[in-house]
Amino acid sequence: MLDLGRLRALHAVHTHGSVGAAAAALGYTPSAVSQQIAKLERETRTTLLERQGRGVALTDAAQLLVTTAGQLLSIVEEAEVALEERRGTPSGRLTVAAFPTAARGLLPGVIAELIGNHPSLDLRLVEQDPHVSVDLVTRGVVDLAVAHDWDIAPLPAPDGLARAVIGEDRCDVLVPAGDPLARRDTLVRADLADARWICQPPGTVCHDWLLRTLRAAGTEPDVAYHVAEYHTQLALVAAGLGIALVPRLGRGPVPDEVVVRRLEPAPARGVFAVWRLGAARRPAIVEAVRVLRERW
Repeated sequence: MLDLGRLRALHAVHTHGSVGAAAAALGYTPSAVSQQIAKLERETRTTLLERQGRGVALTDAAQLLVTTAGQLLSIVEEAEVALEERRGTPSGRLTVAAFPTAARGLLPGVIAELIGNHPSLDLRLVEQDPHVSVDLVTRGVVDLAVAHDWDIAPLPAPDGLARAVIGEDRCDVLVPAGDPLARRDTLVRADLADARWICQPPGTVCHDWLLRTLRAAGTEPDVAYHVAEYHTQLALVAAGLGIALVPRLGRGPVPDEVVVRRLEPAPARGVFAVWRLGAARRPAIVEAVRVLRERW
């Protein structure tokens, strides 16, 4: 009979792309993961991993096992959910993925409350951009994702996922104190036509929103600095190098050299939680979503 733990190790290598990444996700050492797969190879009398450059690739036989492993792990998740539901209290491991400002501005209090009220709950946090975190939920890598999207750039929700709105995160324009824009209490999009922008790198939700919004207003934004961290964006604005559109969630203190101005119509991103339908009844998921909404 095939060992579920060894199948889980193989499935993790497939999901994460390497033995090292699989080990990190499972909480094992790379050596332990390699040993599990070596034992599975002996059990099945089949080569499952092949060297490919500095990494490994799954063989065709391994791909077949991965499909079966996914089905088995889904059944195991259903059983775990049923047992936790029977106990009636959040317990076991709950891995949450959250975008950076939520990880900083929302999750610390949420995690502290959940752990404080439910000692049997082992809660883990992974910081990820929404494009990645929702996919991680779909693939069973994490249990719950806190993600965001914008009205003109909605994030697709794959089949098999449930979604709940947590709240709305409004954004403001951050301007150097000496900039002419700082003299106005409220800005409109036409005011930003000649601005030099500090923004997230291409491919992120915030970058896509900025480009689509300003292009819809007839302006091609001049993004001079691609910076992922909002704290770094604040530092660049304080140095007088450009302006930035920064959400209020997790923004933190604003330097004296920076002024905050409203933009009309006010840009806002929707913040929501996502989880697999198969785990919808799990008390840990239900309680985590409740606390997220309550603390918003």
